[in-house]
Amino acid sequence: MQRALVIGASGGIGGAVADALDLKGVEVSRLSRGPDGFDVTDQASVRQGVRALKAPFDLVFVATGILAPAGGAPEKALGQIDGAAMAHVMAVNAIGPALVLAELPPLLPKEGRSVVAVLTARVGSIGDNHLGGWYAYRASKAAANQIVRTASIEIARRRKDAVVVALHPGTVETRFTAGYPGHRKVTAEEAAEKLIGVIKTLDPSASGGFFDTSGTAIPW
Repeated sequence: MQRALVIGASGGIGGAVADALDLKGVEVSRLSRGPDGFDVTDQASVRQGVRALKAPFDLVFVATGILAPAGGAPEKALGQIDGAAMAHVMAVNAIGPALVLAELPPLLPKEGRSVVAVLTARVGSIGDNHLGGWYAYRASKAAANQIVRTASIEIARRRKDAVVVALHPGTVETRFTAGYPGHRKVTAEEAAEKLIGVIKTLDPSASGGFFDTSGTAIPW
């Protein structure tokens, strides 16, 4: 990799991935809500931010997302579902990546390998759901997975060497997971190294897939 774009670079995982790539000698461009005003829920903001970038990029890493709206928490039961809160989670976690993906093809090389990696989550897997709960977050990540899968098909028509995947980073120590002490967590730096390692192994045959940090495919 020579040039990378990290969207959501002010977050725990996005920032760690951007820093790790930078240390490896990759030229990294960063976009995020705080420093850049890049709002994935605003199509005009996405267009302005992405279209201002100089192409091409060998890697585009999309690390945006929320567990719940500020001050809220994932639902534990059907009775806790709030329509407005669920719509906001869907806007950030599913529609946001879709708006980003819509702008990405011109940033990818027409020939030669490139990777678009979108962070989703194992809880977005329908086949792997054995615990229930977390309705908005699960649904938003399942939707994001479908968006990634569909985009991979379209992008491959003109960029046959492009790899478009959904990645599960594991449970990472960030401000979003601070309220869940019972889960085994890894540092953002550890997750970043593992994710970059997986990205390096991916070839076009993996495009449209959903993988964890060991490179193992996750069921849809």
